[in-house]
Amino acid sequence: MSRFTVQGTNNPFTCLHCGREVLPLENGSVRNHCPHCLHSLHVDVFPGDRASECGGLLEPIGVEQSPKKGWVLLHRCQQCGFEGRNKAAPDDPLQPDDY
Repeated sequence: MSRFTVQGTNNPFTCLHCGREVLPLENGSVRNHCPHCLHSLHVDVFPGDRASECGGLLEPIGVEQSPKKGWVLLHRCQQCGFEGRNKAAPDDPLQPDDY
């Protein structure tokens, strides 16, 4: 677990874009996007810290392959324009990412 990850943040949530229920990741990492529509919320400064005050909807704008992290989703905040990366979860046994 990253030193920036806040314990207890791997909780289920309802996606504010598509309305589907999102389950926590099974591997202990923090789920930060909807596996169905790939949207997220701009709530973190560092992954899992929940320190951003923006709260805007992060729209998926691309995907890239990282040698260290595997597939990574590229997001842009519809509210402030922030662009960030979120590790994809294509191997999650309950809700793998749906590209």
